[in-house]
Amino acid sequence: MLMNTELARQNMVENQVRTWEVLDARVLDTLGAVRREDFVPARHRALAFADLALPIGHGEVMLKPTIEGRILQALALAPGERVLEIGTGSGFLTACLARLAGSVVSVEQHADLAEAARANLAAAQVRNARIEVADAIRDFSPGESFDAVVVGAAVYALPESFQRWVKPGGRLFAVVGESPAMQATLYTHPDETHWLSESLFETDLPYLRNAEPPRRFTL
Repeated sequence: MLMNTELARQNMVENQVRTWEVLDARVLDTLGAVRREDFVPARHRALAFADLALPIGHGEVMLKPTIEGRILQALALAPGERVLEIGTGSGFLTACLARLAGSVVSVEQHADLAEAARANLAAAQVRNARIEVADAIRDFSPGESFDAVVVGAAVYALPESFQRWVKPGGRLFAVVGESPAMQATLYTHPDETHWLSESLFETDLPYLRNAEPPRRFTL
């Protein structure tokens, strides 16, 4: 069974993630080292290495391995950097961020998901990540800025507050737009006043709560 699991993990990294233009060796090593199956809900564990978005409750999903790989590669994290993750989910991406960066603060709006993610991270011996329970749009204030911010769910439009949490010289990853054609976008903040954006790929994710498109009324 162990051999089958390790073979499945290797196939995920080599045949899915790498072929989706993820070539950063640190990212590939991280995805091969963090035990993804331990972060997947028990009922979906057989699909842990499939290129699928797996439901984790409350309409949220664990992102596809290919998307996680692209996120980690785009952020290009350095070992000492501080990261803010919006939307903890199962904690798998949190663990990957923590392995690549110096420390991670992750905010999750659902208390039960946050508690499960804390347990997952503790079991994986991840000691440089902290999870807070809050609505990132309405009632979260980190009290600091970060080298990188990653949004683990879609937003119809990027909230200004998310940008305020990025240090000059930092970057922000978010999936922005309207289903089914959302743009995975890397925003970079070269100095105090300027922002640059680069569209990386097209995808479709569930929306972060309170970041959905405005309701349209029809007669």
